Amino acid sequence: MISGLSSAALPYLRPASTSGSNATSTPGLTPVESTATDVATDSPGISVSQLKPLQGAKPISVADNPVLRDLMATNWLTTHGASAGQPSVSDDAPENTYAQVKVGGNVVATLYNGGSSTMTNEAAAAIGKLEDPPGLSGPDLAQWRADQYAARLGGTVEKASTAITQSQWTPRESRSTSYSREQLDAAFQAMLADGQRVMAQQQARYLSSRAQAGTSADVSV
Repeated sequence: MISGLSSAALPYLRPASTSGSNATSTPGLTPVESTATDVATDSPGISVSQLKPLQGAKPISVADNPVLRDLMATNWLTTHGASAGQPSVSDDAPENTYAQVKVGGNVVATLYNGGSSTMTNEAAAAIGKLEDPPGLSGPDLAQWRADQYAARLGGTVEKASTAITQSQWTPRESRSTSYSREQLDAAFQAMLADGQRVMAQQQARYLSSRAQAGTSADVSV
């Protein structure tokens, strides 16, 4: 029976893990200092009279470039958290809770319908390395993990009202899922609308500042 496990924050996330990488210096290599110095030059540069207009050049609208248009629309969708046919709620949102593991009445681990889990640092240290069985995912994985945590910590599993069955679970699609034509077109129009709104706001602030400056000048006179 594990006692004294904190029920405060659950900072330990499984399975996500990161490995720190420390910058190292390569022996024998030292920063190269610039030896260039500013020197006076008699060169007058390029005269404006020598400049010639670019022949045959014409501006191209982004709307006329399908590849660039879709690329910008995809970036807009990604930036704004949209996904192709997927809900925007994260896997570890409260509404996705599958179960909780409690020790002495305190929550030491929370399992989610997608199979992920969070736990206290003390619980993680007590559980140690735990290899998931191959092929398990979603609620089945959440249930297996909950049972293992409870057994190793001497706790109990309390299933949440938001828990779903394996047949009710829909795996999240890859982030690389292609957007539909309708999504890309709508995103491009929304991007244009955002740009126009920002420009209008900037113009309004500029005109307001000019008006205030003119009023101030009149008062000083």
